[in-house]
Amino acid sequence: MRVFVTGADGFLGSNLLRELKSRGHEVVAFLQKSRSHEHIEEFIDEKQFGDLLDPKSLIDSTKNCDAVIHTAANTDIWPPRKEIVRRVNIEGSKNVVRAVQENGIKRLVYVGTANSFGPGTKESPGDESRPYAAAKYGLDYMDSKYEVHQFVEAEAKAGRLPAIIVNPTFMMGEHDSKPGPGEMLIGIYHQKAPGYSPGGRNVVHVKDACVAIANALEMGRIGESYILAGENMDYKELFGLMAEIVGAKAPSKAIPGWATVLFGTILSTLSKIFGFRPSVSREMALISCDTNYFTSKKAQEELKMPQTSARIAIEDHHRWFVEHDYYNKK
Repeated sequence: MRVFVTGADGFLGSNLLRELKSRGHEVVAFLQKSRSHEHIEEFIDEKQFGDLLDPKSLIDSTKNCDAVIHTAANTDIWPPRKEIVRRVNIEGSKNVVRAVQENGIKRLVYVGTANSFGPGTKESPGDESRPYAAAKYGLDYMDSKYEVHQFVEAEAKAGRLPAIIVNPTFMMGEHDSKPGPGEMLIGIYHQKAPGYSPGGRNVVHVKDACVAIANALEMGRIGESYILAGENMDYKELFGLMAEIVGAKAPSKAIPGWATVLFGTILSTLSKIFGFRPSVSREMALISCDTNYFTSKKAQEELKMPQTSARIAIEDHHRWFVEHDYYNKK
């Protein structure tokens, strides 16, 4: 199958290319000329250069492709309201949809976020039936991803788009070259976390997510959404496991929710005055106080998604960082 991939040079994308090539697919990567691609060169059969905000470049680049996997997104959450985030995530994604429709492509796998659904508790984790609950954070990233989720779903259910939506949680594993999610691991390594907030999150191995996404090229139901989740952990558990793996002292102080939010609010206010990027914004603080727990039961059943432990995901991430000397980079 000839598969067109946006965001191929990102954390998820670079892992996905490896999964697709291992299955014998022909990979067409949609890239920006201004970015480095050396780390994925060997997993690409054809490069197409363009921009999500240029509809013609997408239409031209996707010709003769059998499927499209749209992973690219602007994930910036500072400042919380940012027009370019909305443009890339909404207008850019609609341009991808238009290219799929115009070229008669057989399958679109749109990569959204689990935050497009309401989270739950460890006893009753969030699933695909729970309504969007992240509007309270006031983040254009989450709001824009949810808006596109609704658009893709509506087009698919109306019979105008052969699309499946996948919704990963917090991914960890190898090839985090930016780094992205691994920033948390680096912070634990350098003992920058003064304590832990009362919330938690779901950790999924990026390779498990990639298996499910690759399977979605041929499995799953058109118009359906699939949360790609792993293990639910509160921050005391998560930070403790990370510290054990990287060989650092685990944060031991429980920080109350009100103090977490107050700290984030103060940093956000100061950053607007003095023009720096806060290490913790008010929005990030609010998120860290919530239990963002999810289940991938549906994806396990319909996309044959594997379940690797959070420990292995973090160990793989740590090993890759050590091999590439990320802990000593400034």
